[in-house]
Order: sequence, then structure tokens, then C-alpha cells
Amino acid sequence: MLIRVLSFLCLAILAGPVAACNGSDLRATLDADEKAHLADQLDGMPFAIGNHWRATREGKTVHLVGTMHLADQRLDGPVDRLRDIVRNADLLLLEMTNKDEQAMQARLTSDPDFLLLSDTTLPELLSEDDWAQMSDALSARGLPPFMAARFQPWYVSMLLAIPPCADLDDLSSGGMDAQLESIAEGAGVRRAALEDVETIFSAFTDQPRDMQIDMMLSALVDSQVSEDMFETLLAGYFDEATAEGWAVSALLAQRYSPIEPEAAADIFEIIEQQLLFDRNEAWIPVISDASNEHNAIVVAFGAAHLPGEKGVLALLEAEGFAIERLPF
Repeated sequence: MLIRVLSFLCLAILAGPVAACNGSDLRATLDADEKAHLADQLDGMPFAIGNHWRATREGKTVHLVGTMHLADQRLDGPVDRLRDIVRNADLLLLEMTNKDEQAMQARLTSDPDFLLLSDTTLPELLSEDDWAQMSDALSARGLPPFMAARFQPWYVSMLLAIPPCADLDDLSSGGMDAQLESIAEGAGVRRAALEDVETIFSAFTDQPRDMQIDMMLSALVDSQVSEDMFETLLAGYFDEATAEGWAVSALLAQRYSPIEPEAAADIFEIIEQQLLFDRNEAWIPVISDASNEHNAIVVAFGAAHLPGEKGVLALLEAEGFAIERLPF
């Protein structure tokens, strides 16, 4: 979900938390066609259920944990059950460490043009009606439109991915990744990142501007819908229905996005390829090399990276690891 990165970017601009979310799980609202499409998507998908897995090869052990990047009391149990596993590990690999967050903050401070349009503004790029709706959506998230007018479209699309109700303090601290890193730090376990932070942003910044604008407009949904979609994703996570949660998100994006459903589906496929599949593939040699060097490691990353033929688990299995689901 990249919520940890996203939350930091939001906190770089927004001041303070907003109201708590109270959305509804939209999985129960799927119609017959959507249910049929979902069933087709999930049919035979490897590793579709589960947030905690163990991969073993040549006597080496890798615990893989699908995480959620924001604070929630329901994480207390899973974190406690993982505590000793992390303490006894030789290495904890994360999408982004605290050190990476500090480096990102320095980047934003030293290079504000990274987030800003240099040759135009969003009101000039959008129709009057689209900008009016965009202004309302950004205002609801505590961001004055005059500040957002020069933001890069990809950045605005990330801001809109967070519902207005979300507590930004929770988004930036206390998620499973942060808690596992804190446990590792207290136990003297080495921490490292799976990738450079720049890799995450390139999936957005490398897109043509027209595509970035479509991404931005596709996220422009009603505040209540945004809250419900957020809750749906969380509910799927705690059900350990990882693959279902991602697939439902794609269906809901087509249902609610103000742009044409086909265009929304195309955007989702691009995001899926660049934010999930490409990164999954790049992580495999990192995980494999770390496993060769250490007897036991823990790898924690957003749960959507786990399932599917192009997911981390299937890719590791293809590298000779035996995969076993464990209690979460």
C-alpha cells in the first residue's frame, strides 16, 4: 500500500491529525458481475490467503510478514506473536527503514521541485469543474488549494489515496513495520532496506504527465467512498485475505472512479506492475543473498506483495525455497 511513504509525504505538508475513520467494508456490496470477476481473479491463485509465511532453503530460514503501515489495535496480537522471531533474527529487511525516512525528509527539504510543477499549475491543466472538485477534496484533507495548485499530479494522487478521516499521526508511526523495527533495534538486530527509496517514487514520477493527471482524477472520489474503500482494504488485511483485498480494490476503483472504467483499470494495472510486480522481482535477489549470508532473517513489507504468481512467495518458491504458512 506504500502508506508509510505516503504518510510521511502528507505529514511534510499537513498540520496535525484529522477525525477518526468509521467506514464500511464494501465487499458485501459487490454485485453478481463483480463477484464473478473476483472469483475468476482468485481462482487458483497461489498463496492467496495468509500474512505470515516461512521460507526455507538449505537449512536457512526466512520469515515473511505482510504488514500494514498504520497504527491499529488489532496489530497488537500479531506483533506480540512475531516479537521473539524478530529478536532472534540475524537481520530484518523492510521496505523502508527509519534511516530511509530521514533521507527522504532531507530530499524533500533540499529539492522542493521534486514535488512541484515548474512550468504550469493544476488549475491550468484541469477543467474548471475538475479543479473545483479537486479543491474541495484537498481542503477536506486539510490542504489549502492554493498550496496544492503547483503540486505534481502524481503527488496529489497519493494525497487523495488517504481519506479525509485518516489520522495522519497514526499513518506515520505505530504501524507494524515501525513496531517490528523497534523490536529489532531493541534486540540489536541489524535492519536494512529492500530497495532505495527512489525506486518507490519512480513508478509515479516516470509516468507521462497525461497519465499522472488520469491517476489523479481517478482518485477523486466522494469522501465517504474513500473512507469505505480504506476500511475495505483494512478488513481484508485482518482477514488475511490479501489477494482478495487487492482484487476488490481494483473492482472498487472501476466502480467509483470518475474517469471511464477502462481507463481506471488501465491505471490500476500500471500501478500493479510497477509498485508490486517489478519491485517483487527486484527484491528476490536481495532476500536470497541475505538468506545465504544469515541463518534466520525476517522480511516485512506491505501484504499485497505476498500473493499471486508474481508475488514474493511464488518467486521465492521458484528459487528453491519451500514455503509454509504460519499463524499471524
